[in-house]
Amino acid sequence: MSKVVIVTGGGRGIGAATAKLLASSGYQVCVNYRANAESANATVSAITASGGKAFSFQADVSNESDVIALFDATEAMFGAVTHLVNNAGILLPQSGFAGIDVERFNKVLISNVTSCFLCSREFIKRTKSQGAIVNVSSAAARTGAPFEYIDYAASKGAMDSLTKGLSLEVAAQGIRVNAVRPGFIYTEMHADGGEPNRIDRLSSQIPLQRGGTADEVANAIVWLLSDEASYVTGSFIDLAGGK
Repeated sequence: MSKVVIVTGGGRGIGAATAKLLASSGYQVCVNYRANAESANATVSAITASGGKAFSFQADVSNESDVIALFDATEAMFGAVTHLVNNAGILLPQSGFAGIDVERFNKVLISNVTSCFLCSREFIKRTKSQGAIVNVSSAAARTGAPFEYIDYAASKGAMDSLTKGLSLEVAAQGIRVNAVRPGFIYTEMHADGGEPNRIDRLSSQIPLQRGGTADEVANAIVWLLSDEASYVTGSFIDLAGGK
């Protein structure tokens, strides 16, 4: 059976690295993006130049009708979706807890948690048996990210709960649901938070004494989706250099 995967937020960072690695592993890939078509198309071009199969599709995955359209388009292009990577998410500028207003808090939850919920629900509605989901959470779900991103940490904690609960609901169908929890990874997201060089500042506090790469996270995601992880569900892989 052909392997068809949707990678949400697949145009940059961990999403792009994952999409490329999945394509090189024989998956047909839908690279989802919300606004940055240029980055998504660059990811697709890199995949096709290497002999892989991919296309990009614009969808705000926190919107139910967009999610349905995303799955419909992927099915029309490649056939039934067999794998899903919930990677889309946002990080807003660093702030102490008292400085986070309700509009920001709700925006983060909707972007990070509702998107994961909607895509996972659509996947299990269409995938009656055999398939795998990997949710891209964060080490912030464990640390709470005080003084910087408590709203982001809360959203990732919710994603962890969703991962565990859903994994138990669909295990008997042969659908596996796992998560990775990256931390201290060199990606563009830190610029979104207002500190592009955050990893360099914190590297001395990391047991491995360095930040991680998007490729290192992608390796874990691809393994969790693969048949090599066929007995793994409801599990979390922390990729934070020992922190």
